Parts: sequence; structure tokens; C-alpha cells
Amino acid sequence: MVTFSHSLARIAVWNLAGFNPVNTSLGILASSDRVTHQIEGLALLDAELITLVEVSPIEHIDRLALGLADKGLDYQVKILPQPNGNIHIGFLHKPGVSVTGLQLIDGSEGDDPGGRQALIADVEVGKFKAKLIAVHLKSGRDRPEQQIRDSQCKIIGDKIAEIRSTPGLTQRTILLMGDFNMIPGQDVSNFHHLGGDDMMDFVSCWDLQDRFSHILDRGRANLLDGFAVSRTYSTDYVRGSLRLFPMHWTMNMGREAFKDEVSDHLPFVASFRIF
Repeated sequence: MVTFSHSLARIAVWNLAGFNPVNTSLGILASSDRVTHQIEGLALLDAELITLVEVSPIEHIDRLALGLADKGLDYQVKILPQPNGNIHIGFLHKPGVSVTGLQLIDGSEGDDPGGRQALIADVEVGKFKAKLIAVHLKSGRDRPEQQIRDSQCKIIGDKIAEIRSTPGLTQRTILLMGDFNMIPGQDVSNFHHLGGDDMMDFVSCWDLQDRFSHILDRGRANLLDGFAVSRTYSTDYVRGSLRLFPMHWTMNMGREAFKDEVSDHLPFVASFRIF
């Protein structure tokens, strides 16, 4: 059994931009430079646990783990196939970090028949224990898409409330992260339903210095990705630690080049006490 000797564990989330508009079943091609670039970016990120959104095809996560192993970084893979479509959610984690009990949240695709279901897992490292919920909500800035996100957020919010009322889990840290496709200050109803009766603290809305994560055309950007921690009994999150990881900068790439060659999203990473 591997002993994790650090006082903090870094947990990250990154959208890999696996959607292939030409052929959705292909995703990121194994022969593409994007694979090599993403492996390099993940090696620079070097987080203990990484939630990956838009994994496509599903075996792409294994390519990343193998590429990281070639760089001397040992990551284990945990993923469940989505019931709808070819875009998945999964985890990479280092030895000493336990990620178990993976389940898709039934019905969390909401009113989007082709939507992604949220993925929940039990995370444990050192004395830190959490329920991690990874999401990839409906994209789009118009009212119909916001209403679909409402339907998804209600189901996920109900799951958060269920965890909080379950004996043995009433004081468990709950982590919520992924591609929210929600903009703070605009998608108010989405945040309300996803917060689950004021249970979640959206640290990406107040404890993040940068105000963007999603790179749009012509270099513009906005904050679509999210990171939340349960409001009560969650003393493990290190305040001020949530950061946008400037992967484009670490890879010596401009934002537009990064969008074209790596991903149109930048990762978040936060630190948690494990002692």
C-alpha cells in the first residue's frame, strides 16, 4: 500500500475538448498531436487527482495514462461509459489516492436525451474523505439551454441533499466540479438548483483570481467551468488555493494556439488538507 506523505493533495479538473464535430464517435484521434500536447500539459499540472471532462473516445484516458507513464508519472484510470453519446467523464489519480464506488447519477442528463450524466465517486487520501461529483452540463447561452441545465441541476442538487442526509455521510466533504457551462451572474437559476438548498459553496465564483477558463474564438474567454465545496463540515479546502492553471503559458503557447492544439478549456486546481 502506497503511503501519501504530503500534507496537501491537489485536485484538478480539466475539459479535454474531446468533441469531434466531424465525427462524434471518433473524438480525439490517437495519431493527433493533441494527444502529445495533452500528456505534456497533464505532466506539468502534476495534480494528485484529475477529473477529466469530454473524454472521447473513452480509451483516450488510457492513452493519457500511458503517455504520463512514459514520463515517469504513475496515474491510475477510473471511468464509466456514458449511456448517451460518445463523450465521457473520468479520473486520473496517483497511487495513494483512493477513488472508488463510481456511479452515474441516474436521470442527471435531465431533459436532454443525449446529455451526459454526472459521475460520483468516493475519494480518500490520508485523512481526507470526500464525495466527488463530476459534471458536464448542457452547453448553450439561450433560455432553452438554461432550462435544460435547470433540469440537470435539480437532479444533482437532490443527490447532494441525499448525501448530506445519509447516516455516516452527514459530515462528509462534497466536491462538485466540471464543465458547468454556467456563467456566474447570468445563469442564476442553474446555480440555485445545483447548490442544493444552499449546500454548496461555489469557490470558483469568489475564490478564483482569474475570471475565465473557456477560450472562445479570437482569444476571448469566459468562466464556464466550476468548482464547488460543501458549505458545512468542509474544513479541508485550503482557502485561496483554487487557481486557474495557465497550461498554455507553461507550454509556451499563446491562448489561441492552445485552443487549436490542446483544448479550449484551461484546468482548475485546488489544495486540500489531508492531515
